[in-house]
Amino acid sequence: MRQAISRAERAVLDRLTYLVGSPETVIGMDALPARSPFEGEVLAFLDDVSKALLSRGREYPDVVTFAFWVRKASTQSMRARFSREDGNLRFGRGTAFHIAPSNVAVNYAYSLAAGLLTGNANIVRLPSKQFPQAELINRIINTVLEGYPNLRPYICLVRYDRDREINDLLSRLADTRIIWGGDATIAELRKSPLEPRAGEITFADRCSLAVIDSDWYLEKADRRRTAQDFYSDTFLTDQNACTSPRIVVWLGTRKGETKEAFWGALHELVKARYEFQSVQGIDKLVKSCLLAAEQEGVLVETHPDNLIYRVSVPVISRELLDQTGNSGYFLEYDCKNILELRELCNDPRCQTVAYIGEKKMLMPLLNAGTKGIDRVVPVGKTMDFDLIWDGYDLCERLTRAVQVIE
Repeated sequence: MRQAISRAERAVLDRLTYLVGSPETVIGMDALPARSPFEGEVLAFLDDVSKALLSRGREYPDVVTFAFWVRKASTQSMRARFSREDGNLRFGRGTAFHIAPSNVAVNYAYSLAAGLLTGNANIVRLPSKQFPQAELINRIINTVLEGYPNLRPYICLVRYDRDREINDLLSRLADTRIIWGGDATIAELRKSPLEPRAGEITFADRCSLAVIDSDWYLEKADRRRTAQDFYSDTFLTDQNACTSPRIVVWLGTRKGETKEAFWGALHELVKARYEFQSVQGIDKLVKSCLLAAEQEGVLVETHPDNLIYRVSVPVISRELLDQTGNSGYFLEYDCKNILELRELCNDPRCQTVAYIGEKKMLMPLLNAGTKGIDRVVPVGKTMDFDLIWDGYDLCERLTRAVQVIE
């Protein structure tokens, strides 16, 4: 047991805004029993949350995606994948302190679900921005919890401004700290010490790319569906998610024809659905001009309405990870051999490779032993969360193994 909460620390807890739970929830977490991973009650609770979200949150694609991820069929599949029949016992590590990113509305809900599925009590700091998706999810969690009194002490959702005292206290109470906010947030939170036995999982700033086989696209792709998938990967989050492709690499012999078809189909979709603001166009213009000034051979191609900016680069290197943008800003590279990407993907900042074509075209790159690339998925799947994420096995990192020897 940790030292008791002092009167001064209780005053610190009173400064938080509680969306689910209360100061007493936080205070009581250290005394809670750790639960086994994938307990039936947790799966039933998440399934009820899923049903409520699917009935009330259909207008938000990211909410629907989360609801499908926590439905019972999905979590039972996870239990089958991650269960280990080795004779040992596994439990949650205790209290998990989650810090969600500010730019992805429902990320905090995935982090919470991961903590619950692995048997932990959870204190989750939400973004200060009040996304309507988050407000809906929080209301439903509160409602569903009325039928699960045993789970209520395991969930506390809070908001607070930057506050070192609060970070210090919640970090002291944590058995695991999970930081999603990127490099700057990681650096700030690491000023707050953890207990000696506590662990930490950090999700740093990352960048992702798409690799497109031009011949496969022209011969086999459903062009309308592919445009929709790429739009979901990129424009739904303004490319702010670390999984969103910002660099597009072209393979094959029919690159020019494919580019015209691919970007044309995407442009029609963006024009119909995307809410474009003038400042976004200015940002993309400035980025492209600066890159063109720095690197010889850069070619900027835009559509007349500036919804999509394509910046063709003559050389692919890890420095391009510093040149990426968002809101429909893409770097493009014409590739002859997939191993040309080795330097770029050897940077640990390189996260997801989305592909259009056969995944076998990527195997020489993957087998080259790069330090980057934690995920390889078809276009349209970059936002699909999993308990293996950013190279971490979250089920392993969020649980404690009790060795039992006969």
